[in-house]
Amino acid sequence: MAGDAPAELYAPAFNFGAEPQPLLGLAEWINGLAFKNIAFTDDGLPVVKIAEIKGGFSDATKRTNGIYDDRVRLRDGDLLFCWSGQPETSIGTFVWDRGDAWLNQHIFRVLPDQSIDRRFFRFLMLYLQPNFQEIARNKQTTGLGHVTKGDLGMMMVQLPSLSEQERIANTLQAIQDKIELNNQMAETLQHMARALFKSWFVAFDPVHAKAEGRDTGLPADTAALFPSSFGDDGLPKGWRISTVGELFSIVAGNTPSTKQAEYWDGPYAWATPKDMSGLSGPLLTKTDRSLSEHGFQICSSGRIPEMSLLMSSRAPVGYLAFNAMPVSINQGIAAFVEKALSPFYAWAWCHENMNIIKANANGSTFQEISKGVLRSVAMIQPSTSVHDAFVDIMKTSFSHLLHLAEETEALKRRHLCS
Repeated sequence: MAGDAPAELYAPAFNFGAEPQPLLGLAEWINGLAFKNIAFTDDGLPVVKIAEIKGGFSDATKRTNGIYDDRVRLRDGDLLFCWSGQPETSIGTFVWDRGDAWLNQHIFRVLPDQSIDRRFFRFLMLYLQPNFQEIARNKQTTGLGHVTKGDLGMMMVQLPSLSEQERIANTLQAIQDKIELNNQMAETLQHMARALFKSWFVAFDPVHAKAEGRDTGLPADTAALFPSSFGDDGLPKGWRISTVGELFSIVAGNTPSTKQAEYWDGPYAWATPKDMSGLSGPLLTKTDRSLSEHGFQICSSGRIPEMSLLMSSRAPVGYLAFNAMPVSINQGIAAFVEKALSPFYAWAWCHENMNIIKANANGSTFQEISKGVLRSVAMIQPSTSVHDAFVDIMKTSFSHLLHLAEETEALKRRHLCS
């Protein structure tokens, strides 16, 4: 029910000097339909759930030729608010841009009052995102939280004049466009890095090319690093099958007692899967919580060296991020710390083999891969020279990614009330 969350979450800060008013009354909030007992078809309009909003259409997307209330028919440009789900990954505001569709339950189609600039209202919702997530988190059961109309009625906001709304929207749109451009550039760099890993360490393209007398397409000094034949095990000659635990130090952490205030709010960054869940790129540049000297002393992970690879090992398995600063970690993260190979290699390997990692997870409440099992998973160890050449390329790419992440974070701080 509304009101389970702390009162301050319903009173966000504004500097507009206007009378606070309930967010609920500033728009019409149309909930989607419960598309369950209907005749789904192979064609027709798609039924949009949170999965389609976050990841687009897939083979799992349901479709229907049925006709329903036009109020739940989506069109490009519609503002949507996902009000139920996992707080870190589902609760949020989105603009629909994938054509006509039907809206499923647990999502509001939001129609701002005609007296309000639509772009401003979207940025207002984005500004309130941390509040929405925390409200949902306070009412979370079995992994799911929600933000009800009751919560929206309690959320007090200020509206400046329409001309001021338009000015703010114009400024924030320029910032948003730059953030989106940075994210696209970061995605391209990651895609190129993963494609290179697959070519070199999965398909063995340079080795096949040399074995067949073809050009590798690589600079001569790089091509010379690869063998021109395969061993009896099917690997490039001189490479071998090893294990994750032999090639990396897999470090686990824990959570100091949250009832002991003296363990918290100190100089030591402390990471959890929650910190990794909302990242737009592969770099963790800040954490929600920090440890004091006392808390750090009883955290089993110690300080994970900068630019190690962090992987969430439960709830869910598979978030990946490099820590851009030294961090301690909780029990939901496994850290790949360099031993024989670089964490850059581990990052690309994890992306390529995530299905294997998840297949080794188990658990009745939620899936988890133990650190011991993770250490036993097979991993190819390439020659040192090829590994080092790959790492050099990755360092250049991730230097650009770090710059983009820092710039994007600075842009995000220029929020609605800055």
